[in-house]
Amino acid sequence: MTRTVRPYGSWPSPVTPEALVAGAAAPGEAAVDGDDIWWSESRPSEGGRTELVRRRVDGTTEDVLAGRPAPDGRTWNARTGLLEYGGGAWCVESGVVTFAQWDDQRLHRLVADDPDAVPEPLTPHPNQGRGLRYGDLVALNHGWLLAVREAHPGEDVDAATGAPEPVHQIVAVPTDGSGVDDPSRIRVLVSGPDFVASPRPGPARLAWIRWDHPQMPWDGAELCVAGLGTDADGAPLRRDSGTVVAGGPGESVVQPEWGPDGTLWSCSDRSGWWNLHRTLDPGGSGPDGIPEVVAPVEAEVGGARWVAGMRWYAPLADGRLLVAVTADGATSLGLVAPGPPGSGEETPLARLALELGGSPATVVSHLVAGPGPAQAVVIAGSGRAEPTPVLLDLPPGTAAPASDGGRGRRAVPTSVGIGALDVAATAGSRVLRHPRDVGLGAEDISVPEPISFTSAGGRTAHAQLYRPVSTTSMAPDGERPPLVVMIHGGPTSAARPMLELSRQFWTSRGLAVVDVDYGGSTGYGRPYRQLLDGAWGVVDVEDCVAVARHLAAQGVVDGSRVVIRGGSAGGFTTLAALCTSDAFAAGTSLYGVADLAALAADTHKFESRYLDGLVGPWPEAADVYAARSPIHHLDRLATPILVLQGEEDAVVPPSQAEAVVAAVAERGLPHAYLLFAGEGHGFRQAETIVAALRAELAFYGQVLGFTPDDDLPPLPATATP
Repeated sequence: MTRTVRPYGSWPSPVTPEALVAGAAAPGEAAVDGDDIWWSESRPSEGGRTELVRRRVDGTTEDVLAGRPAPDGRTWNARTGLLEYGGGAWCVESGVVTFAQWDDQRLHRLVADDPDAVPEPLTPHPNQGRGLRYGDLVALNHGWLLAVREAHPGEDVDAATGAPEPVHQIVAVPTDGSGVDDPSRIRVLVSGPDFVASPRPGPARLAWIRWDHPQMPWDGAELCVAGLGTDADGAPLRRDSGTVVAGGPGESVVQPEWGPDGTLWSCSDRSGWWNLHRTLDPGGSGPDGIPEVVAPVEAEVGGARWVAGMRWYAPLADGRLLVAVTADGATSLGLVAPGPPGSGEETPLARLALELGGSPATVVSHLVAGPGPAQAVVIAGSGRAEPTPVLLDLPPGTAAPASDGGRGRRAVPTSVGIGALDVAATAGSRVLRHPRDVGLGAEDISVPEPISFTSAGGRTAHAQLYRPVSTTSMAPDGERPPLVVMIHGGPTSAARPMLELSRQFWTSRGLAVVDVDYGGSTGYGRPYRQLLDGAWGVVDVEDCVAVARHLAAQGVVDGSRVVIRGGSAGGFTTLAALCTSDAFAAGTSLYGVADLAALAADTHKFESRYLDGLVGPWPEAADVYAARSPIHHLDRLATPILVLQGEEDAVVPPSQAEAVVAAVAERGLPHAYLLFAGEGHGFRQAETIVAALRAELAFYGQVLGFTPDDDLPPLPATATP
């Protein structure tokens, strides 16, 4: 095919802003219920609504909530506001699904097999808006389910009375609806810590995670176990005060799960990497109560718990475990066949090959076992395939004999790897949701290219590079492409090396993109994560500047045409970089933090002490907060800026964006500010996503000197550089 010579940035692209949301259905959590497979989908074209999808054993799929009438005419939306970021908003058992309804946060129950059934409430009306929130749902039995309840001040919950911030508890909710009019029927099982999470019922026991201010769950958390029984009325009852099984101030523990033999599994980073651990007698007094690492590897099996419901591994019925292993920024699958406990016998972690769209899977999450004994469901994506639910047919293993209670021999794979992360087998896989047509052929897709580079002080940092790609256009000889430096949120998070149209939007027009895993990002071990301790606004900025200069020095991009963009914490890094460096020609802040002191004083409970570790304790370190806050250094800002903000953002309130806009307007700097109604922290509505991208493309065209091959509306007059 003949390619037309056009300047970088001016290439015609099939990836329109509308294409990003047309047919988009980002899969969330997955579940297995008997022979059926369920997953959630966030749909921008439906106002960001979360639908629940059910796939029956015959291969047919159906939307479970759509079309169900509501007495007040509202739309069913299975999404929770727990900890503001949500997660664990639904669970299913025997065809009956319970979910948190977004607009009021009440739990509702639906008999999915009944086409005439409508969701019925299980929890009482809150006194205020979404004052009682539920998430981290798990079925306990046919009459009860467990949840984490977030009670905001002013609600009719004893612990919330007079509380200065929301109270988090693990509660048992009756599924017969009796808790609607009699809140005392909702039984509190765990209360007291600042945060509780991941309730997991086991054989007469309950496991959960807890942590307290000022720590975040990736800094330090405890795994607890207590006896679980029932009272005279059959209601769940906690039998004792409980025991701390693992974790502490310097150890992060995530995802407790009970194995089929009663073993308690979890992921702990006590070695510097999140790895699998097992406890044979959790809560007991013998040596079996000590966690034992299984299949240790210098890679992550686990991660930062930003939302509820995250699953990095799945215990299988035959005693093996399917795990998601993150190394060098990418995630792959592995099979673990644990050896006899306490034997010291080496347990291999054998990688399981999985391809999507002709490329190895690089992002894998939400692992669940079943429906068959050698099957599992994951959400997976690759450099050439958007994330999608996948059913895996696993290579068979040998089950542990029942005579030893499952504590003796363990399953071994039929094909054993010769070392950690060696390929053991290729999983048979079936994509459960037919991927949408994104308008890109295989040769039009820019695939992620992992790079490492030297940053300040000689340390090594990491990123994913996406080069400009087109089968119809090419740049003039000697021209180098502009670069978009993307900063992930968090900041304790990571880039996701997979097909995302939000990156192809730029590369298909002739811009390079680099997604930076700066020091502090997850996926590279605890020491790398701790590089940001006390150094937010320093290390992240240094690494973003370093990658831009590295790529320019290598001749990959035009160093004079580099822009930086990021949302939330990435917006803070963007603003800080623009105020402290001359490496960037412009920047875009999406709901970004501008004033650290204001964030410390006016944000939600989950992150209210986050800055203690990233910056310093507030207000003792007020001088550091002032020194790091971009709002106090806008006099150094000399480049155009675009600010995009959600009107209902409770994490970073609009006041922060408006302070930046007022400051740059006073200085006469070219800028634009778009405030989107109905949006919170992160844009979910199709109209918002389209409008924001159009504005950003027009903005970069003006700043970097290219003419987009798009019919774009004019930017506000204040934005013209």
